Amino acid sequence: MIRFVHILGHVLVVAVILAGTAWAATAIWLQLSGLVRLIALTLLGLTALAALGLWLFDQRGLALAVVALAAVTVGLWYQTITPRQDRDWEIDVARGVTARIEGERVTLSNLRDFDWTSETEATPRWISQDYDLSKLDRLDMFTSVWSRPDIAHLLVSFGFSTGQHVVFSVEIRRERGEKFNEIGGFFRQFEQVLIGATEDDIVKLRTNYRKEQVRLYPVDLTPAQIRDMFLSYLDLAQDLEKEPRFYNTLTSNCTTAVWQLARRLKPDLPIDRRLVLSGRLPDYLTDLGVIAAAPAAERDAAALITPLGQRFDGTKPFSDLIRGR
Repeated sequence: MIRFVHILGHVLVVAVILAGTAWAATAIWLQLSGLVRLIALTLLGLTALAALGLWLFDQRGLALAVVALAAVTVGLWYQTITPRQDRDWEIDVARGVTARIEGERVTLSNLRDFDWTSETEATPRWISQDYDLSKLDRLDMFTSVWSRPDIAHLLVSFGFSTGQHVVFSVEIRRERGEKFNEIGGFFRQFEQVLIGATEDDIVKLRTNYRKEQVRLYPVDLTPAQIRDMFLSYLDLAQDLEKEPRFYNTLTSNCTTAVWQLARRLKPDLPIDRRLVLSGRLPDYLTDLGVIAAAPAAERDAAALITPLGQRFDGTKPFSDLIRGR
């Protein structure tokens, strides 16, 4: 038994060294480039080999000292990676929405209202709009699936009795030429941005040009709850305007951001794996009783709006078309 515990201890220490080395190597690969990256990876590899060698030859105190020094060095370097507002951004995420509130009047600026001609090309147009909070009366959730059915992008749309709609979308803020990858989202590779947009832009892009499977789910909340959710998004817009933050694939993405906002309405809102498997979010919301409780297959079939969006010919407003009006 003692021998087993001794062997297990060795295995655990070696596993920790290898796991820490793998984490640090991934961070270096994603954050550095060129000769600096090569030098950093070489030093990391030599340090890991030295620590393993010292441990296996019973120089355990020295091995732990090497590991601790390496961990502190990597940790201090990693903390120097901070989010910024001033990079050369891709045009569709070049501006985050900003909000000003005066009583019942809200002014949103840097609203995206692009005229898309393909999934990658558009005539850029950034606008400002005024909204009357007393006329806010609707909240809809859009899910957009482009590949795996368990993964979807989440859009939240607020409607007003005036006929206005504004959509909020928490997204990665890509630099020009940069592509998203899930691994980079764990290693501070991407900033987070809150996009405010018209449905003619952000929803039509997905239904008509990207041809994704887009579904619309009316969310059953009280007027006070809808108002609080809307104001939560405005708070997020103002926070991001003051201080940028990183996107995180697991903890700070389009779905978890909504969950964090919704906790203002219901502090005991349960965490759920479907917040990560965002394509299953409608099931989670059905369980909470805020979207229609029809059988899942029927509910999702009725919610699909991609065919409706693709019928758009300009004869009626896009927002009316996708709602079957």
